[in-house]
Amino acid sequence: MVTTAPIPALLPTYAPYPFPLVRGAGDRVFDDRGQAWWDFYGGHCVCVTGHCHPVVVQAVATQAATLLFYSAAAALPVRDQAAACITAFAGMDSVFFCNSGAEANENALKVALLLTGRKKLAAFQGGWHGRTLLGLSVTDDPKITDPFTDQLVPTLRLPFGNIPALAAADFSEVAGVILEPIQSMAGVKTASPEWFRALRAKCDASGALLVFDEIQTGMGRLGTPFAAQFYGVQPDIITSAKGLASGVPMGALLMTAAVATKLKGGDLGSTFGGGPLACAALLATVDVIESEGLMANATEAAKRLRMELTGSVVTEVLGEGLLLGLRCAQAADLKGHLLARNLLVGGSGDPTVLRLMPPLSISGEALIALITAIHSFVPEQP
Repeated sequence: MVTTAPIPALLPTYAPYPFPLVRGAGDRVFDDRGQAWWDFYGGHCVCVTGHCHPVVVQAVATQAATLLFYSAAAALPVRDQAAACITAFAGMDSVFFCNSGAEANENALKVALLLTGRKKLAAFQGGWHGRTLLGLSVTDDPKITDPFTDQLVPTLRLPFGNIPALAAADFSEVAGVILEPIQSMAGVKTASPEWFRALRAKCDASGALLVFDEIQTGMGRLGTPFAAQFYGVQPDIITSAKGLASGVPMGALLMTAAVATKLKGGDLGSTFGGGPLACAALLATVDVIESEGLMANATEAAKRLRMELTGSVVTEVLGEGLLLGLRCAQAADLKGHLLARNLLVGGSGDPTVLRLMPPLSISGEALIALITAIHSFVPEQP
């Protein structure tokens, strides 16, 4: 008789840490044995204000006891407040709330196709934009896109940050151009301010909408509210999620007035988008970021890491703010070394690059622990 292993109730997706997490506080998480771990992964770039920030916790608890949920069928003061808050923070004019980064990107691309009447998109080599069909169309990850090739929208794919290739590209049939201002999964790749300005000019000349996928670069992570301010370029649409509500699931499609005024009722919709819990968490998140100086802390922490990792096995610190990549020829071994010292970091699509995406409130104590552990790493000789 052939026996098979029982099917787990929870479908396996990612290989988890070798321990369960049961609690979080600030820049640390705790396992079921009470062991503390410095969190430089941030739940995948989500916990911008730190774990269980008391201001966010109180805002969610108060809202949950007041009105747990109502859809967009009713006007909600907390939703209106959240909309005014995030558009002012982002320097945009209007917002549509949804539930995740993938949903935000799906809607952004749908808007570009709808408003331009064109049938083609443009994206960049190394870009990663989600698992919905339009998101997969612009994502450069064959292992998840190949099974759906026949269902994907035609996409022009260009090298990221390459000005001559951008100049030579034909955007005349392109509805929207989407990019991560810093390509996180690809290994924390950046582009020059000149390239961003050239891209803005190219979209203006061709009539294509420019979409910044700021799922990871937004909410103060680069030391500015969004990468749009960091690079000094105004996109037509910014997508946001992850840290938008400090871990309460939420996505947003932030638009200029020129885009928003062309949309009509019914073009976009979401039952749970802009729910009162998420809106209360968003308001608290922006309050904490601004009142506690977290953008300045992100800038200073990044500066310290760049300076103090000089002379270690890290040969290059990539990225900006607290979306950083540590280049190391023995990255996998270094990751294991850090895990053994209770430090959580992330990998990337580049096997030589580890990613740091910690809370923007990361403490000096945590930075010292990371820096000390990296300097103590002795690579195995080949």
